Amino acid sequence: MKVFTKLEEIKNIQPTVIALGNFDGIHKGHQELIRRTVKSARIAGLKSAVFTFTNHPKNVLSGTSLIKNILYFEDKVRILKTLGVNYLFSIDFDEHIQCLNPNEFIEKLLVNTFRMKEAYCGFNHRFGYKAEGNPEILMQQGLKYDYGIHVLEPYKVNGNVVSSTLIRNLIAVGDVETCMLYMGRYYSVGGTVVIGNRIGRTIGFPTSNITIDETMVTPANGVYVTNCTYNGICYHSITNVGLKPTIGLEKRNIETHMFDFNKEIYGKEIRVEFLKKIRNEHKFKDVKSLSEQIQKDCLSARQFHEKMQ
Repeated sequence: MKVFTKLEEIKNIQPTVIALGNFDGIHKGHQELIRRTVKSARIAGLKSAVFTFTNHPKNVLSGTSLIKNILYFEDKVRILKTLGVNYLFSIDFDEHIQCLNPNEFIEKLLVNTFRMKEAYCGFNHRFGYKAEGNPEILMQQGLKYDYGIHVLEPYKVNGNVVSSTLIRNLIAVGDVETCMLYMGRYYSVGGTVVIGNRIGRTIGFPTSNITIDETMVTPANGVYVTNCTYNGICYHSITNVGLKPTIGLEKRNIETHMFDFNKEIYGKEIRVEFLKKIRNEHKFKDVKSLSEQIQKDCLSARQFHEKMQ
């Protein structure tokens, strides 16, 4: 798959069938749309493509970072490769693109730059200045520019419409287990291991601490069954998200205890995958009570991992 992050990089590409959307989570609804795009491109002898923005348009327009990511860019690239996509157009939503009205957006970007001959989008797809563009306008302009358009109905799981907003909300309240149903994978965050207060080591549960990535959705405070990947190896683990009120930590962080692991990995990168929430964060009367509860939590986590094997 060839990845383009700037419009000026896009030269001498072949005609395309494009999946249009934010694709900020590549959840099951996104995956279905992309699979159809890839299949149509293969049948028509064209290149399959995904067009999205590197930054979220709502954040740019509001001047805030309210919309948190649920997928790292490198993971997005990896998933799209596995789905068989030929081109990824991941472009900054800048002032120039903001000002394009829907017709200009279609002509200058989709038709002239991306060489679109066919497109797939969701029923609620919006584009162009003030998000005035919609699937109906795409259909109307298709007659002028000779491209086809396919609009997918809402994708549902267990009767619920799958959306990135729904997934963000589930993560934010700690319902990471349900996220698996909608994403087809567990939610994960990564970071560099930093030195903590080392309390865990003194009570027999050494942890690897990473700071909160403010660009990503962070699961609600609490204790989770997790997997932790370090140096390409996945370890069963248990993770606390929060302030560690018994210890008196003031800054929220993520600390993970990997089972059967005793290496010093300060400064190294890890990835924590959230499988299930065990309990809410709680302030214990003393460190001894905390240690006793951690033992129970670890037992629960190990039992969960055993059932999954």
